[in-house]
Amino acid sequence: MYVLYHGPKDKEHDCTHGTKGVYLNGAEDVALIEYAKLTGRPFSVFSLDTGRLNPETYELFDKVEKHYGIHIEYMFPEASEVQDLVRSKGLFSFYEDGHQECCRVRKVRPLRRALKGLKAWITGQRKDQSPGTRASIPVVQVDPSFEGLHGGAGSLIKWNPVANVDGKDIWTFLRTMDVPVNTLHAQGYVSIGCEPCTRPVLPGQHEREGRWWWEDATAKECGLHKGNIDREDQAPKVGVNGNGSAEARAPDIFQSQAIVNLTRPGIENLLRLENRAEPWLTVLYAPWCPYCQAMEASYVELAEKLSGSGIKVAKFRADGEQKPFAQAELQLQSFPTILLFPGRTVKPIKYPSEKRDVQSLLAFVNSLR
Repeated sequence: MYVLYHGPKDKEHDCTHGTKGVYLNGAEDVALIEYAKLTGRPFSVFSLDTGRLNPETYELFDKVEKHYGIHIEYMFPEASEVQDLVRSKGLFSFYEDGHQECCRVRKVRPLRRALKGLKAWITGQRKDQSPGTRASIPVVQVDPSFEGLHGGAGSLIKWNPVANVDGKDIWTFLRTMDVPVNTLHAQGYVSIGCEPCTRPVLPGQHEREGRWWWEDATAKECGLHKGNIDREDQAPKVGVNGNGSAEARAPDIFQSQAIVNLTRPGIENLLRLENRAEPWLTVLYAPWCPYCQAMEASYVELAEKLSGSGIKVAKFRADGEQKPFAQAELQLQSFPTILLFPGRTVKPIKYPSEKRDVQSLLAFVNSLR
């Protein structure tokens, strides 16, 4: 769930353009609604409904509505995207190939739509929730993964007000204020997500061990807080390459069957073609770049939308030893750089905007088809 604080009734601060939104999913987030109530300012709440939540979670939504006298607005995934995923891979594909694809359809994209109307959002993340991915979260940050009301990098502030609060103190506050909580907590569930991906933890187990238990225990984020996966054990290790420039070694990004991974010879061939059979949209990126990471979900979604349309979507890693070539031949000035190689024009056309959401990128492609 989320809480929106309503500002003055003007064009910039009406209910459709909330200045702050609070992400609410666990016990910490219910506490944020109570804090919002205590401020005395009007607020509204909306929630992500993935269609796979526990019955107890839906019961909590009902309790919250009645307790605070509010109506929750629900954000749902696109039905066609869920249908395509289930028809092609089944209901439980995440047990075999990881939860990221399912979470992207059911959670990340609906949240991305919701955050487009905000300048800031507030989460219930705590540092001690997940030492693997949340130990270093700041209280206030520029959101590394989502865009806000005005679009572009840096357009959304992310506030984690209980980042430094111990989980026991959260529960003391909840009991003192008689705040409604999910009844699954009493059954051993601590971190609660979708029903197929959540189970209770045993005494002595960490709370995140009940989420996606079949996967790497150090990377348990669904995509809503993907920027957290910059842990000590996977943080970019910066060295100096033969050209004297800083180069970071980090896990690759833009991983999708809909995106072609271009090698140096591949993009050189693309440059030489004078009459391409089809246009190519290509991102020049570095996997350690936070702005590249922030646009990953949008670019993957765009690639999936363009699949079968006659437009190829590709990526080319342009850091390290490839950077001088990319600067000289591919108009690279900063990461990410997005190029469209039209069907009948030799020189690629550089995307001129800082807005890297799906709609903006699609408008660019369509204008030059």
